[in-house]
Amino acid sequence: MTETEGRSSANSNWPAMAGTALRVAFGMIWAVGAALTFSADFANNYVGYLHNAATGQPAWSAWWFSMWIALVTPNVTFFVWATRIAEVLLAVALLFGIARKFTYIIGILFSLLIWSTAEGFGGPYSVGASNIGAALSYVLIFAALIVINMRSGPSPYSLDYLIEQRWPAWRRLSEWNPDVRPEQVQHLSWRVQAPALAGVLLLTALLLAGLHSALNVRSASPAAAAAAVSPLALASTNPVAQARDARLPPVPAGDTAEIRIGVSDDNIEIASGVQYQAWTFGKSVPGPVIHVRQGQMVKVVLTNNGSMQHSIDFHSAITPPNLHYVDIMPGESIEFTFEAKVAGAFLYHCGTPPVLLHIGNGMYGAMIVDPATPLPPAAESYVLVQGEWYTQQVSGQVMAGNYQKMLDIKPDEVVFNGVAFQYRDHPLTARPGDLVRMYVVNAGPSLWSAFHVIGAIFDKVYPGGNPAQAIDGVSTYSVGPGEGAVFDLTLDEAGHYPFVDHSMAHLELGAVGVLAVGDVGNAKPPITRSATPAPPPPQATGPYAFNPAKAEQLYNRNCSACHQPSGEGTPGMFPPLKGNAVVLAPDPTKQISVILNGMHGEAIDGVNYQGAMPPFASTLNDADIADIANHERTSWGNQGKPITADDVKRVRGTPAAAPAPAPAGGGHAH
Repeated sequence: MTETEGRSSANSNWPAMAGTALRVAFGMIWAVGAALTFSADFANNYVGYLHNAATGQPAWSAWWFSMWIALVTPNVTFFVWATRIAEVLLAVALLFGIARKFTYIIGILFSLLIWSTAEGFGGPYSVGASNIGAALSYVLIFAALIVINMRSGPSPYSLDYLIEQRWPAWRRLSEWNPDVRPEQVQHLSWRVQAPALAGVLLLTALLLAGLHSALNVRSASPAAAAAAVSPLALASTNPVAQARDARLPPVPAGDTAEIRIGVSDDNIEIASGVQYQAWTFGKSVPGPVIHVRQGQMVKVVLTNNGSMQHSIDFHSAITPPNLHYVDIMPGESIEFTFEAKVAGAFLYHCGTPPVLLHIGNGMYGAMIVDPATPLPPAAESYVLVQGEWYTQQVSGQVMAGNYQKMLDIKPDEVVFNGVAFQYRDHPLTARPGDLVRMYVVNAGPSLWSAFHVIGAIFDKVYPGGNPAQAIDGVSTYSVGPGEGAVFDLTLDEAGHYPFVDHSMAHLELGAVGVLAVGDVGNAKPPITRSATPAPPPPQATGPYAFNPAKAEQLYNRNCSACHQPSGEGTPGMFPPLKGNAVVLAPDPTKQISVILNGMHGEAIDGVNYQGAMPPFASTLNDADIADIANHERTSWGNQGKPITADDVKRVRGTPAAAPAPAPAGGGHAH
């Protein structure tokens, strides 16, 4: 190849354009990293990054990490600011193309430095991922930029190009191919350059749009991914096959009740089809209900068949903890006796530190002590132990405990007797006019319960099980973590009466069941409609034109409370509209019909949502409906085909299918 041919090839503007696109995109990544270094978390955890990077390193390189830890620890402020300044300068140099030769060399050295000391200064691109991750990738990108610069020479899309034309000596800092001068660079026509530059600008805009996510989204580590999965998100749409028997067992005969409890590690169901690696009393969560009478002696034999030390703590006992509530190792047993002196509904649990972890992993149960003076006889007696699950995904449908969530009190489920929603799908039963007694124990470990039966007022509430302590006229009664109370109610009218933790967030996470009283049969709610139908909304005048601003206002007024302004929906209640197949479908009939006529009880992508979509046919005209539909079709990244008011008019004239009935206890109006 001749010198002329080589120069002609080298002078092509295509490598320069490709290099510019890569350099600007890479500069945006460094800009995000630079922004992250100015967060308080970065400064506060700087030394922690060093220790994290040193963890698990081979012996031959351990001295290098130890040296940096020793150097940085007493001078952390200096190194924090040095890192901030270095990342800002690299970002600016990459974005604008300044001193590219010098910048690429410094970039390689700095990338190697942050890899070997504190991988992750680049932010969520690498934190928690691995210690041979993004920083070494940065080295390869800088190397690629060097190769492109050698191939193309001066880049017309950089400040270097302008500086070199005025001061040729600047090429020593900017060019890896000094033989090619700026005036020798071949320029492509603007017909070619304009689309390419537009692509670079579009890429820059997309990276800028992602800055908020980069600054707020947790790092893509296995731990973060496992913690982000909720058991309710994994749960089957089918109910649990069988609910736990909540009936109060009988009192053992004789003066002494012998209670033998085994501790074991077991997978138990916490939502339909979802298992949890629990620590259990008696292979269940909660453990077996212990029912004795006041004054009876209770002989406890606890055997540890688990994999670690455990203990048992009875809130119903007056006994020396240092003798009886002690830790026993796997294979050991402990035996002790106490008198059930006080009546009431009590918690028992594992007391081995950290107690939060042991209770949070399922080690709790209820002990019911009948008073010496019996309570009025009840036709039905049920025991409900409220608990919380704090989870992370192990694999597939199997979860395990997440101690950080326990510390933060951020449960994934709040449940009665261990399983979310089990008594909503398999109601407890009673007959009209019968006295129903509910023994409610709150195992926590951390949340208060506001126990309430919808549609009822308790006849009596016994805070301690003593008839003399009864209070009446109560609709909701608080039961703190570790507490228990006894609730009596009589319901004369047949129907479905949901019982809930009236802390509504807890209800949504599973703390809801149904007391089915009698046979409702085919009875329907006494709903009537006005004899005079509402007049149809006035139609807009003139041809339809989509108005994005008006459409957003209509959506926010009518839809955003349930489907959220972001279109993400409300988990378990209302489906997401972002990426929704019906919203994106070319045929808008289904979407329009739902807005006009409402919908409830229909599975969406295999998920049954509890919330009911109301109809808007009588309150919004065709143009309003079209605006809302088009807002959904063109927002949050959706790219659906726009519709017109005529499409709405066509669907409005089609008879709507009857909505599916709401499931028992599934209403959300209360």
